Amino acid sequence: MRVSDRISRVEYAIRDVMLHAREYQKTGKEIMYLNIGDPVAFDFKTPKHIKMALADALNADNDYYTDSEGWPELRKSVVNKEKGKKGLELTPEDVLITNGVSEGLDMVMGSIVEDGDQVLLPGPYYPPYSSYAKFYGGTITEFKIYDDGTPDLDDIRKKITHKSKAICIINPNNPTGEVFSSKSLKSIVDIAAENELYIICDEIYDEIFFEESFSGIGRMAKDAPVVLLNGFSKTYLMTGLRCGYVCMNNNSRQLDPLRQNIFKLARVRIASNFPVQIAANAALNGPQDHLPIMVNKLRYRRDLVYNRLNDIEGLECIKPKGAFYMFPKIDLKDKWKNDLEFVIELLNSTGVLTVHGSGFGSMGSGHFRIVYLPQEDILNKSMDKIEQFVKNKNKDL
Repeated sequence: MRVSDRISRVEYAIRDVMLHAREYQKTGKEIMYLNIGDPVAFDFKTPKHIKMALADALNADNDYYTDSEGWPELRKSVVNKEKGKKGLELTPEDVLITNGVSEGLDMVMGSIVEDGDQVLLPGPYYPPYSSYAKFYGGTITEFKIYDDGTPDLDDIRKKITHKSKAICIINPNNPTGEVFSSKSLKSIVDIAAENELYIICDEIYDEIFFEESFSGIGRMAKDAPVVLLNGFSKTYLMTGLRCGYVCMNNNSRQLDPLRQNIFKLARVRIASNFPVQIAANAALNGPQDHLPIMVNKLRYRRDLVYNRLNDIEGLECIKPKGAFYMFPKIDLKDKWKNDLEFVIELLNSTGVLTVHGSGFGSMGSGHFRIVYLPQEDILNKSMDKIEQFVKNKNKDL
């Protein structure tokens, strides 16, 4: 039977490397998973009050369909966070609750992208942005980010065409961990507004930053068509519960057609998971004391991995300012054809599973992504193996 060739446009390198891992697993050898950004799979556990709220919701039989746009109480709580704390002009009617940020991204792309439309992405970028844009018939163009995390504004301007539809920002960035400054965000907002482009800003890591305070896009938005994506997976350690949201700047009348389209899509899929929405509401309104503990643990692990990697001849990385990823550059020389070969050979030789940088777009080529969520003993063991692997390869030259 024939299937749609749209699926051929979809790629997800983070999960794709698992195919190689499954083959390696058959040998019975240990795998050290540095590939997936799931804190709950390690020693970061969902706060008790969130789990209790979920259990209470089920015990109270609150497991029926709620509003397609989202449970009203949670929509109000999202406004309190994104408007009250971060400055984006919102009402509850500007908020859509989704089954994870990925569903929200799917709905946004499905609502705005038509055949041939161009979406601009920061290079490197999180793969679903490319996959969803292409799935709906669009094309993607990467714009350059300097080593200090500053976007190349001239590069953005040069790459805008009459087919451009949106500029995407992932802040803090996945896979690099870079954090955009308020100045950079304002510049991108201005460029998008001048060219009548949507700004899609993903702030899923907004509470995980290490060096300085985090500047969300909200206070820079003014009347620009800013669409904010956020959720509960990372900050509130709810990865498997799948709850996110889309916020549309209330000051922008340009977003009125998107509001109509995206809520129509929400009605088609009926509703988001109601018990999880109740748990998410408890997350926003309950104790936040897990956050500094999580950030301090991650800061320590970031520094450990950063120092270890930069001591390895042939690897070089920039210290991330947020999230929980590191994106080392590989001195490929004559040792490996490309970053994918490096990652597969690293797995087969050592059992350390990472993700090839080219899976995050062409500007990620020559790098690989490491997740520094595991405990220190696992990270040190993994770094030992990576160091020996690279040393052995250097000797062979």
